[in-house]
Amino acid sequence: MKTVKVRLSSIEAVRDFVEAVRKYEAEIDLASGRYVVDAKSIMGIFSLDLMNPITMTVHKDDCDDILDELKAYIVD
Repeated sequence: MKTVKVRLSSIEAVRDFVEAVRKYEAEIDLASGRYVVDAKSIMGIFSLDLMNPITMTVHKDDCDDILDELKAYIVD
């Protein structure tokens, strides 16, 4: 399991992010405050506060391939 912060600052970014995570079998969650949604759900993502970075958790031991593909969205 790996947790990182991501920023999804536009509608296009959310759409591209969802397309990328849907390729993987792993469970991926996004959390903002006390709300947690499936990262593969575009409607769920839009229910979060996207003005600030959100926490992404990948529930897979070897998730380097996923993180590499999503590096454009990862913030420090």
